[in-house]
Amino acid sequence: MDDHSLWLHHPADAYRLWQRTEAAGAARKPFSARSIVQHSAMFDRFLRHLIAHRVNLATFGPDTLEAFFVNVDNRCAPGTTTRLRYVKLLDRLCRHLVKIGLREVNPAFEYACVQVWPEDEPEPLFLEPEADGRLQAYVQPRSDDLPRNIRNRAIVALLLGTGIASAELRAACVGELITDGPRPELRVPERLPRDERRIPLMGFALPPLARYRAAVRDQAGDTLLFPAPRTGEIMSDALLQKIVRPALEAIAFSAPDMSPRVLRNTYARRQLLAGRSNEHVSRLLGLVSQRTVVRLRATLPTVTDPLCVADAT
Repeated sequence: MDDHSLWLHHPADAYRLWQRTEAAGAARKPFSARSIVQHSAMFDRFLRHLIAHRVNLATFGPDTLEAFFVNVDNRCAPGTTTRLRYVKLLDRLCRHLVKIGLREVNPAFEYACVQVWPEDEPEPLFLEPEADGRLQAYVQPRSDDLPRNIRNRAIVALLLGTGIASAELRAACVGELITDGPRPELRVPERLPRDERRIPLMGFALPPLARYRAAVRDQAGDTLLFPAPRTGEIMSDALLQKIVRPALEAIAFSAPDMSPRVLRNTYARRQLLAGRSNEHVSRLLGLVSQRTVVRLRATLPTVTDPLCVADAT
């Protein structure tokens, strides 16, 4: 099968082959295995968009691309670089398709020209300890909770009490959450580029999670822990954000990003405040790089901070 046929009839395979053998990033350096996994997942999302619009890599135009970026903007929290990353990926892809003769023009070129990568990464958003305590209290079960409230408190408690990523929560299965026995924990299976890990449940998270776990105890272990209400399939990221945002609003927290990322950062920072190392916290988060944790450590109060001195006396 020639190059053009592979891109047209087996585009996912063609993309992965190109990533492994030819594609390169800054300074013409080959992409790491982790980057290839991430890029491939992003390409798969774009490919589903093309299929839905009944076009392929040779025929999609500016209108299809604009519709894709509108969808990305609608599904991503403000302040993130997701759109920029897609622009870079699609510009690089289209330049390659032009180079091999599959396309005549690069429809992503104009987007790449007007996008400016931020010189500094945005400051990580998190809950200060006092606000963290308020949210921990908010997720505790209440006698008049309806099934939806029980589920929503459990979701927020799991994010705040384990630091898992939103994608990991949406893919979690019933059998992976252990709320009884001597060591309550969440088992997060291996999903490249993250290895399998077992995260102990923090004490405040156990009551809402135990209550929810009891409500789904008759479900098979391999069924989704938090399925979408109507379809029973994986919950969308948009629905998850609609669950997290009201919880943050309930404790009077307001920020440009009101997504699960705030809860993940809060968990990680709480571990740092407790004295754990960058390596340990990165491992709890399932991160290969320590960059995220290093940025969060930079937000910790110093020993010369008057508030710290006051607390120590």
